[in-house]
Amino acid sequence: MRFAVIQFGGTNCDHDTRHAVRDVCGIDCDLVWFKERLGERYDAIILPGGFSYGDYLRSGGIAARTPIVHEVVSLAAKGKLVLGICNGAQILAESGLVPGVFTVNAYPKFICRPQLLRVENTDSPFTTRFSPGEVVRIPIAHHDGRYVAPGGELERITRDHRVAFRYCDPTGNLSPDSNPNGSEEHIAGLLGAGGNVLAMMPHPERASEELLGSEDGKRIFLSMADWIGKNR
Repeated sequence: MRFAVIQFGGTNCDHDTRHAVRDVCGIDCDLVWFKERLGERYDAIILPGGFSYGDYLRSGGIAARTPIVHEVVSLAAKGKLVLGICNGAQILAESGLVPGVFTVNAYPKFICRPQLLRVENTDSPFTTRFSPGEVVRIPIAHHDGRYVAPGGELERITRDHRVAFRYCDPTGNLSPDSNPNGSEEHIAGLLGAGGNVLAMMPHPERASEELLGSEDGKRIFLSMADWIGKNR
């Protein structure tokens, strides 16, 4: 089993993500520069956080148009697991692997802090190690993290159980104060139509060791490994 973490110019969470996957979770993991090819040798692909190409045009807009992301789209269509974290989530939205967009926070400032999330879906390849309705702690760090989608698309996402995580308070309630960036319906992470793509703004690699204040994030990587082990 082998994961790939893609690097673009401006990516800054690549080594952190590989550390969480390889050194904490014990999964073979490579850093792959955007000019390289992925081929068929990887079981899962991660687009990490950062500011690819300085967020020029739009966050993730340039990276989404690179050949390697076109390859990611093709691999996702074949059933490969794809995880986009923060800037990676923005790239997935720009590439059409998830609907909607991640745009400027309702209060237009960079937010970096611990964040509580409510687990909405435990049937996906990314969430099998969680319990339904569980409240977990995974930090956020973004300026353009507010999730927005047309009303009909939001209804479809909810109907198809494609919301993976929502921002919440300590009791799991969805209050205005618990929504850090103004995302519609408190959406913090959502699945693509096939269920094998997850775009999330919080950073699971920053919640992979108790030293960091939470180990909740590493369960996403371990869930992916569990799923691959059962389905490869």
